[in-house]
Amino acid sequence: MDSASDPLSAAAIVLPGVEVRVVERCGSTNDLLLRASIERPILVAAEEQTAGRGRRGRRWHSAPGAGVTFSLGRRIRRPVRELAALSLVAGVAATRALRGLGLHKASLKWPNDVVVDGAKLGGILVETRSQAAHAYAVIGVGINCRRTPGLETKVRRRLAFLNDFVAVPRNLVIQKTAAALLEALELFEARGLDALRAEWEAMDAHAGQRLRVRLAGGRVVSGVAAGLGADGSLQIQTRQGMRAVTSGRVVSARAA
Repeated sequence: MDSASDPLSAAAIVLPGVEVRVVERCGSTNDLLLRASIERPILVAAEEQTAGRGRRGRRWHSAPGAGVTFSLGRRIRRPVRELAALSLVAGVAATRALRGLGLHKASLKWPNDVVVDGAKLGGILVETRSQAAHAYAVIGVGINCRRTPGLETKVRRRLAFLNDFVAVPRNLVIQKTAAALLEALELFEARGLDALRAEWEAMDAHAGQRLRVRLAGGRVVSGVAAGLGADGSLQIQTRQGMRAVTSGRVVSARAA
């Protein structure tokens, strides 16, 4: 499906209690919501982002109409110290929705990628700010839908595209993903990450594999993936013992 035959429509994205907006073009849907004054949940989807961002300032590449890019803004009633786990919560929701749409091989790569057989299908960017007595979170979701020639060369990594597996209208992808996200956020507010940790671990693409993880400072840690810590850290069994990684990137994985 292309954007001409599969246009985004706010009327087709039905989410009770959520204001839904669709824009033709913007810099970043996250930025739109971070600048807004939010009283109730709002979702903004864009046909094209000219300055879409990924984790650590990386650019999110998507040709006009070739993917799903949306952000959901919502108050979150959890302590600020727990908000780092929101990308894990959103990952569970996105993967749950994609599996429900027929992409049963969708899985998760810590901390914020949705993958299919090791190829990146989607990513999540969570940004937060204080708003009165509440924390306000903007959760951005990007999913590759239509194969774009040359994109893998540009980003220098293997990519997956939803339309190669299932033919699903983009409005439905947004609706199902956002609905799953709202449900997951309610669980998170009620019980914290513990409510979703087992489900994340069951979706982990690298469970039990030997990993090399590059830390924020450049150092590399090697060991066997051992699930999530209570704070959402990646647990790695190294020769020196269990190591909790709170910020880093998995650079390689193989069978242990």
